[in-house]
Amino acid sequence: MRFDPLTAVTRFGGGPSPLHALPTTASDMLDEAREDPFAGAHPFTTTDDFVASEALLAELRSARRNSRGTAEREANDEAFAEARRAAQARANDDLKRSFLRQAGLAYGLRERLVAFWSDHFAAGGRGGAADRLAALTLTSDAIRPHVMGSFTEMLRAVVRHPVMLRYLDQVRSMGPNSRVGRRRDNAGLNENLARELLELHTLGVGAPYDQRDVRELAELLTGLTVERGEGFIFREDFVEPGAEEVLGQTYGGRGKPGGLVPIDAVLDDLARHPATADHIARKLAVHFVSDTPDPALVAHVAARFRETGGDLAEVAAALLEHPGAWDLTRRNVKWPALYIASSLRALGLGAAEVSALDPRRVHQLIRRPLEGMGQPWTEPPDPAGFEEADPSWITPQAVAARINWAMRSPARLTDALPDPREMLRLVAGDRAPGELTFAVGAAEDRKVGVGLVLASPTFQRV
Repeated sequence: MRFDPLTAVTRFGGGPSPLHALPTTASDMLDEAREDPFAGAHPFTTTDDFVASEALLAELRSARRNSRGTAEREANDEAFAEARRAAQARANDDLKRSFLRQAGLAYGLRERLVAFWSDHFAAGGRGGAADRLAALTLTSDAIRPHVMGSFTEMLRAVVRHPVMLRYLDQVRSMGPNSRVGRRRDNAGLNENLARELLELHTLGVGAPYDQRDVRELAELLTGLTVERGEGFIFREDFVEPGAEEVLGQTYGGRGKPGGLVPIDAVLDDLARHPATADHIARKLAVHFVSDTPDPALVAHVAARFRETGGDLAEVAAALLEHPGAWDLTRRNVKWPALYIASSLRALGLGAAEVSALDPRRVHQLIRRPLEGMGQPWTEPPDPAGFEEADPSWITPQAVAARINWAMRSPARLTDALPDPREMLRLVAGDRAPGELTFAVGAAEDRKVGVGLVLASPTFQRV
């Protein structure tokens, strides 16, 4: 198969938009993906912002508790409530900034890659507004800067990020023989981060490692923790003393550099391991192309990963250049976030229109529908992320939520609904099924016709 512009923007981008011409080559998409043109005007909340917000909430929570039964309690209650509202507003703004990018980019490969890597390194906010805000900073600070850069650097950034360290309980992990561990009866090693690093983030299930490797890696990672008001810190007094052996390689020990040096060394080795290339190549092919991808496509992407040491721009290029990526049959079901984003694009909404959405409409037309469709924002089900298999996204409840969104939401998003016949040509070209073409042409009004396009299997697959 050769490069196909409509397939390219549908399968690897955000979907076609009447505001943007289709790409003419894979290089068009790759070139756009190298930079974020909205970074200056629409910056995301940073980890430092979150750390400051968390410290403020902790201070105000303490003030509320200490002022119980005093004249200051009411004012402290209001100050705490206002800080929570501010955190929620920032989280909502970041949700809008994400969809603004998906609507505003010409092609959108960059945002698709951001979504893929954010799910690969899944870590969610399991509490209130502050936790949701925190989860977004993992993407903004550890994923986005490296999405067309080095996998090794991305892995290092993720492992240092407060959200990941908390999500996988690394903050409670300390060496039993560390200076602190020897003094605490309840001190202990937590293997969650080490296990997920091997099983999910790098080598993959079935790769050549065993429980001893998990244990040794967990001991090596001791010292990585989080301090409220500071964010990530390395605590030498948490570190399990001595050398550790992971996959036959020795890290740290007497007479060798300590601190983050041996941790970075093991992360670098895991990032460059041949099994990591195979694992990530298959995940990319499954996510973008098919639940059962062409083995030759997987092998091609894995080879490029190994050859370049995990250069993610080159890995993306390998994915787009192989014939196995260009079957015109739309096989994969769009994840809910992509479904809504591609709908915004098909409706002709761009960055300005999404930016103008007020918080109430962002909640009603994006955040709440994502929950109904099975992809709650910043809340992956577990460290493995969301399921890739298509049946996970086409349950009766999720399909009903999609149809309901398609029939009701477009008219609430724009007063200028497109001609549904033109919309169908935009999203399907000359490949729309005859039954769908007839139904759209016979629709009683634009609202119904647009809803039929967006609810159709043709639109909901890539």
